[in-house]
Amino acid sequence: MYFVDCIYSVSGGGAELLLQSFKTTLNTAYLWTSKIVNYQKPTFGGSMALRSALLGCGLLVILLAVVFPPLDAASQAINQELSDLFNELWKLDVNRMKPGTDYTISVQGKAGYVSQGSNHARDHASSPLFSNVNENKLKTITTFSRFMKLLDNYERSTGVAEHVSREEVTENNLFLDAVLNTEVMKHAHRYLVSKGHSQSDLRTFKRQLYTIWFDLYYRSGSKDSCGFEHVFVGETKFGNEIAGFHNWVQFYLQEKSRNLDYKGYKARDHDIPDQDDHVLNLQFSWHGLVKPVGSAFVGASPEFEMALYTIIFLINTHRSTTVVVNIDECQLEVVVVRHGRSIGTAYPKLLSSNNRHL
Repeated sequence: MYFVDCIYSVSGGGAELLLQSFKTTLNTAYLWTSKIVNYQKPTFGGSMALRSALLGCGLLVILLAVVFPPLDAASQAINQELSDLFNELWKLDVNRMKPGTDYTISVQGKAGYVSQGSNHARDHASSPLFSNVNENKLKTITTFSRFMKLLDNYERSTGVAEHVSREEVTENNLFLDAVLNTEVMKHAHRYLVSKGHSQSDLRTFKRQLYTIWFDLYYRSGSKDSCGFEHVFVGETKFGNEIAGFHNWVQFYLQEKSRNLDYKGYKARDHDIPDQDDHVLNLQFSWHGLVKPVGSAFVGASPEFEMALYTIIFLINTHRSTTVVVNIDECQLEVVVVRHGRSIGTAYPKLLSSNNRHL
């Protein structure tokens, strides 16, 4: 596997998200090439040297196709319908916080490679990610203020059963009421109704959202998790790993409380993020545990994120769905994984920013 290791070293750790998939592809390529080479017609010579040469050439061709795909492969993978829809939601998101006005971030240095489960990461950011956030605005926008009330309702560790009080159920419902009252979620609802994935009745749609985001399910042996907790709050598992945690408001609040330490951004060498980016791939520690690669929208409202993930969840039946979309000036993958009738995880992964993909 020297070839894989070389790619990994040259990328400075940037390939860790694809490494396992690449190794699987490599093994598959070897097996299929072996079968092709070992198939012999009666007139085919039995030369071991010839078979070895063909095996090597076959692997090389497949590897080149994997490592250097056609230049227009990414553009072919763009989901244009969802790109158009999500850009409409983006324009309707009047509650979105504006960079440089409502908040200021400092991306600083590029984080290094950290293996999953390791809690040792070199710090490439001497300062916090957020140097300023307009908390008065967060507290006066209804969806943000009600969202923040939910962040302390959960046990951090998986395996510990969640106990939802009546007060917490009320908070969940008040938050959904606020979300449903926004133009973002109204537009998302109309789209889902038009596709036959939701009922037009608002109360029925609210119950559907509650099931997707707040119904408890078993993640580590007890009813210890739900979609909202995993995606927006974050969890820890096995005592040595951060799971979920894909929300910028929670990131800011935990950083402010000194429970979280930003380690640096994650990106390809030619695509350095800046303070205006609305999606970031990043590395951080939380309560002493390290998230090697995390990702989150920055500045987006809770209703925008919830609408985007809900749409992808409902229009697909696969356990895991990945779509590539262009939103504003960014090209990104959005990943949604289901857990029965609820969301197991959902997050964005920045592919390109500042229109570099155009």
